[in-house]
Amino acid sequence: MSSISSPTAKHHALGWSLALLAFAQLIISLDINIVFVALPEIGAGLGFSEQTLQWVVSAYTVFCGGFLLLGGRAADLLGQRRMFIFALWLYALSSLVGGLAWSPAVIIVARAVQGIGGALLFPSTLSLINRLFNEGAPRNRALAIWGGAGASGLTLGSLAGGMLTSTFGWPSVFFVNVLLAGIAIVAAFLVIPKDTTSQERRSFDLPGALTVTTGATLLVYALVQGPEDGWDAMPIVVALVLAILLLLVFAFIEIRSRDPLMPVRLFNNRSLVAGMIITFLYMGSFGALPYFLTVLFQNVLGYTALQTGLAFIVPSLAIFMGTQLGARLVNRLATRSALLLGSLIGIAGTLAMAQAAVANASYMMILPGLIVSGIGQGIVWTAMWIAASTGVAHHEQGIASGMASTTLNVGNAIGLAVLVALANSGLSGVSGELLRSGLAQGAQQAFYLAAIGMALGLLVALTLPNKRQNSAQSGVEA
Repeated sequence: MSSISSPTAKHHALGWSLALLAFAQLIISLDINIVFVALPEIGAGLGFSEQTLQWVVSAYTVFCGGFLLLGGRAADLLGQRRMFIFALWLYALSSLVGGLAWSPAVIIVARAVQGIGGALLFPSTLSLINRLFNEGAPRNRALAIWGGAGASGLTLGSLAGGMLTSTFGWPSVFFVNVLLAGIAIVAAFLVIPKDTTSQERRSFDLPGALTVTTGATLLVYALVQGPEDGWDAMPIVVALVLAILLLLVFAFIEIRSRDPLMPVRLFNNRSLVAGMIITFLYMGSFGALPYFLTVLFQNVLGYTALQTGLAFIVPSLAIFMGTQLGARLVNRLATRSALLLGSLIGIAGTLAMAQAAVANASYMMILPGLIVSGIGQGIVWTAMWIAASTGVAHHEQGIASGMASTTLNVGNAIGLAVLVALANSGLSGVSGELLRSGLAQGAQQAFYLAAIGMALGLLVALTLPNKRQNSAQSGVEA
């Protein structure tokens, strides 16, 4: 039980805790983009082939997506603060190995371990916010700050990746994580309240953990690698079949288990289920936009990597503004109302971008849609995490966070694979101005499809109760 001498001291302690948790989210989102810019240098420096270089990114994605459920439950059973610190250590050490890598195999393994670190860090960070801040206005404001830090990290990742790689070489994009994670580890011992001691003896669902982790990892692998290898390739087919079988076995185990890894009764929480579906649709639609914007900026408008990074500053600021607005809307209206309004704004902005996505476009033509879409995305981002945490007990916030972040990851893999396949159809063998025009049309088509995907999310939001959350005072769980 934490003892804080006065309400003022308690408020300050919570403020420092939130600052650290937001910093951890910034580290996670920073790493998403920072490696992209360094990929050509990594490929040249370590002798990657064109076919294997993508695994510097895919290894992280596959293992992060596969271990999220396990990471969420581990936070509940072993302690959220304990897993937060352990995940940071894993992140720091794997980043150190990545920066020192002397061969393609070493850096791919380092990225896989880094992905596991991310899978442990994300749900522990999110569940700590949900434990430290009571449901209602305090938690909503905390999630807005946490989400804003993530939006900032995406932009900083692009800029930092370009600057570090050009100045110090590609290893620096890994070494910077060592420094940032080290700072967070020291701070965690000082500002994160100790885990509460549970009087209840809990067992660990090892069969459930093995089946869901292996099944989810194979599923994400197939979704990430399928577009590259072809969906009829034997490794992809085998991975998909095994993934489905293992996830079915996992569901059977959870139904019969006395102490399940993922309690089936959580699916009775309408808000959590709606939040999971919306995170899936969000990342399958809005989450795919940065890829097509990068193609539009670099391959159609001819921007350099640094110019592309700079072009993302304004939309990232718009997303940050949206995350803060999202919390205010939830507090004043309701989670459902915030999701509906954010979806409508995001859809309108995305449709405006689609209209401007032409071969002779300019940044100023695309900018209004970028800003409007970004504000809508930010509102939905904050509101969907509020929905996913509503009505969940403190000791199950970790698995709830893991469930929602798993659908987020899988949604991104599926959405990106589908949109890329549709956008690139008919471009094989095309070059020159025809290719440039075809890429612009593909991006335009992807924007339209993303708007349709988020319209489905809007329909899901209608299933939520239309009631305003209470304005409970913030507090640390005793």
